[in-house]
Amino acid sequence: MRFGIMEMQMDRLIPDNATGEDAIDQILNFNRGSLVDNLADCGFLLIELGGDLGLFFPTAYEPKNIQRLKELKEKRSLAYTVHLPLWSVEPSTPLEPVRLGSVDAILDVIDAVEPLDPEVYVLHATGALAAEFYRMKLPPTAKALALKQFQGGAINSIQTILEETGLPSRKLAVETIEFPLELTLEMADLLDLSLCLDTGHVLAGFSGPINFDDALDLCMPRLAEVHLHDAPDYMRTGQLGYGKDHQPLGSGDLNTKRLFNHLQKRHFAGPVIFELSIEGAKKSRAYLKEIGVSV
Repeated sequence: MRFGIMEMQMDRLIPDNATGEDAIDQILNFNRGSLVDNLADCGFLLIELGGDLGLFFPTAYEPKNIQRLKELKEKRSLAYTVHLPLWSVEPSTPLEPVRLGSVDAILDVIDAVEPLDPEVYVLHATGALAAEFYRMKLPPTAKALALKQFQGGAINSIQTILEETGLPSRKLAVETIEFPLELTLEMADLLDLSLCLDTGHVLAGFSGPINFDDALDLCMPRLAEVHLHDAPDYMRTGQLGYGKDHQPLGSGDLNTKRLFNHLQKRHFAGPVIFELSIEGAKKSRAYLKEIGVSV
């Protein structure tokens, strides 16, 4: 296993003490290399690039910034994974123009980062609209039909992404998000995709009322990446953990030692990404050492 961190460090994008003029300059002349270099200085040599950076930093995926990342990869022996866009995209929507536009936005990022040879591309196969329907109080049959429709849209989008990019299907990992785990697993099986297990999402109940260890077992055959953070366990609290995930390890109900014992027994060697702030990731790294996990 190799531990890394997400690039989307919100407090590092525009400092709190920046003036309005400084903020505009940072947006227009965004130096992505400096951000990644800083993460490497903190001891994280595996970095998950954020597909949503381009939403607010229009130069984030321009060739000059990608070239900086490529140079840093070689200079500092870095490795990259990519979290494909999720803000403002809905690759599963029945509204076809929006679905196709979402696919285009995802394709743009994949095309831009191709020179970096990312290990894994992580995808939210469904978005906010699908999650809203998942939360709605609907008759069971109506909800099941709606969710299957979202699943069908996601399958169509993923097929297009694979056809347009030529990516090996196992290089694309669908994440456990606010959508039924069984439908996500069906997509992965149908299209021979990988999976990204998000520990906090599963614990918080976003993927359905399922025991965490059971979810891990179901994901394990296709597991390519882990998003690591803590949360209260929905199966204990009975309450969805909105806003309570993305906590440092040891802050919630994740049985971290059991998780890593299981991963080691199954010889998992993929990326494990702290979806935390730098400070939270450092705290979690120290916690792992305390419980005997090699970091």
